[in-house]
Amino acid sequence: MPNTKSNVASTTVTRDVRQLDTHTENIYESVVVIAKRANQISAALKEELGNKLSEFATSNDNLEEVFENREQIEISKYYERMPKPTLIATQEFLEDKVYFRNPNKEN
Repeated sequence: MPNTKSNVASTTVTRDVRQLDTHTENIYESVVVIAKRANQISAALKEELGNKLSEFATSNDNLEEVFENREQIEISKYYERMPKPTLIATQEFLEDKVYFRNPNKEN
């Protein structure tokens, strides 16, 4: 699970692309690493949200119950306000918190 309490911006940030290739020496490789980490974060968040919302699942969906469940709405709003997975992954990458390796470079 990503650390969402860190200094991750919740909006788009202009970045110096020269900072992205310091770890890999290749901007495209860095983008792939960030994208794969963002996919991992997204999957973890989706699973976590699904688990929390499954507590509210009922066998009979009554229209009034859907609109009255404030707790479920607050949980959804919390996840909507969180930084996007790409922003979290980029910040983790820049802070050197992402483990990655390239098997082609190891040979």
